[in-house]
Amino acid sequence: MNPVFRDLKTSIFETMSLRARELGAVNLGQGFPESDGFKDVRRAAAEALIHQSNQYPPMRGLMELRHAVAAFYGRTQNLKLDTANVLITSGATEAICAALLALITPGDEVVVFEPMYDAYIPLIERAGGVPKIVQLKPPHWRFDDEDLKAVFSDRTRLVMITTPNNPTTHALTRDELESLGRFCAQYNAVVISDEVWENVVFDQPHLSVLHIDSLKDRALKIGSAGKLFALTGWKVGFVCGPQALIDQVARAHQFITFTTPPNLQHGVAYGLGLPTARFDEARTELRIARDYMATRLGDAGFEILPADGSYFLNIDLTPLNLKMDGLAFAHHALETGGVATIPLQSFSPTGRELPILRLCFAKSQATLDKGIDGLISAAQTAALKPI
Repeated sequence: MNPVFRDLKTSIFETMSLRARELGAVNLGQGFPESDGFKDVRRAAAEALIHQSNQYPPMRGLMELRHAVAAFYGRTQNLKLDTANVLITSGATEAICAALLALITPGDEVVVFEPMYDAYIPLIERAGGVPKIVQLKPPHWRFDDEDLKAVFSDRTRLVMITTPNNPTTHALTRDELESLGRFCAQYNAVVISDEVWENVVFDQPHLSVLHIDSLKDRALKIGSAGKLFALTGWKVGFVCGPQALIDQVARAHQFITFTTPPNLQHGVAYGLGLPTARFDEARTELRIARDYMATRLGDAGFEILPADGSYFLNIDLTPLNLKMDGLAFAHHALETGGVATIPLQSFSPTGRELPILRLCFAKSQATLDKGIDGLISAAQTAALKPI
């Protein structure tokens, strides 16, 4: 077995979700909504399953969907794209995999920022890349020129970013992206920007890597229909960027999944044409849930970290003076409080301890209340445990 994967454990998401099901616990860990997404988008996909072709669609995606992606980003983010700038993939993770396999030559260095989505490092290493990790610090999780100086070199080929970030929720600022643009220009590096949470940025407009003049010709933007329509099981992703880079990624994509179910592509194309107000309404519902969770946990004594975007809110356990680290408390909360969470140290491949938990608030108020009550109970009992 390849050593990159041989020593990997089952992901923390699968571990926590499986145990939550066994215990009948509330799952505030894995990032999926409690509702089942946009009903009319599901109906459009169902109609396409019966009335449209179910044979192989084009490798780069249905032309109808590629048009819809370009039009959606033009309308909502003022990006100038056409179909040559769009590739459809089987989810955003496949898009990331295809991009890394296409753009990395063994020995290339890839700059990444920790905490990070747990798929990045295994995929980078499987492609032969060498991760160069910037450790971001709470509560704001920002980087500066000194951080970049420490990791860029003549061997830097790629930079992997997430905005808003999973798990920190930080939406990269224009200063951060422009700083990154200067370094990428100096070292001739390409940026892969995971922007799947772009439509769940709460207090400011989404800023894409393709909005930055110094990056737009050397960057790929990755989006997700699953996140846009709260249909996480659909696994329909988009890669957008300069045609030369899209062509390279398509060459890898054709040998991974080749294509994506056509009825889902038809459903997503329909959904991307919905009025902007529909997406605004969905985001408002999530903002209300975020603020509700933050208020209740804050009133209970938890330290709430800034939550720029995504389905997630992070709590810092340090002020509670618990007798265990973040991972131990996550297991304690599951076993004694009946609530599953994800510790941020699980997103930190360097192994550093981060006494912070990620919570998903894309749930009903009843579910949030049950999960919050469980966390409060677990914190009270953890404080009594011996060291």
